[in-house]
Amino acid sequence: MKSPFTFKYSAPKVTSEKMPALFLLHGMGSNEEDLPQLVKNFEETHHIFSLRGPIVHNPGYAFFTIAEVGKPDRDVFDKVVTYIQSFINEAKVEYDLDPNNITLLGFSQGAILAQSIALTMGNAINRVVALSGYVPGFVKVEYSKRPVNHLSIFISHGDYDYVIPSQWGAESKDYFESLGANVTFKTYSDGHGVTAENHQDLIAFLQEN
Repeated sequence: MKSPFTFKYSAPKVTSEKMPALFLLHGMGSNEEDLPQLVKNFEETHHIFSLRGPIVHNPGYAFFTIAEVGKPDRDVFDKVVTYIQSFINEAKVEYDLDPNNITLLGFSQGAILAQSIALTMGNAINRVVALSGYVPGFVKVEYSKRPVNHLSIFISHGDYDYVIPSQWGAESKDYFESLGANVTFKTYSDGHGVTAENHQDLIAFLQEN
């Protein structure tokens, strides 16, 4: 891979000609070791790529900086979206991935990116799991977007999330539904995190879709 990203990779244990892939994007202050635990059920059957954000943000890393609450620093955000798109496209070729079975899973910053990338890459992305995120306003208004009426997306949020308000998750649900995506929306009695029930629901979503 020529990509500048540091990433953790695991190959499927069962292989055929082309296998599906999961791309994992962590939240602010975390790293590439965080999210693979959520998708252990798919280690046998999927290529799993867990990317590390390029910006040091103690105690870990971030994918982008924040200009103000709810507004990523636009210049940094634009660049990292482009880099992740390139990473996915490069991985498809180098690892001979099934191009019709590509899933993005992100938490917080990662969920913001996963939703934005799905909008810009169109049918190159088949499924999204967006945990505690939202779609930035400038992405909705200014980005060049492709149809997502093929997309299955799982959006979840904690009712007591004081980092990213749960209303923003509900707005993402409404937005993707307005574009014709197949949306599963769940809320939980939690803050900014992933409960055991949320984990079970996202696994069920991935298995069903």
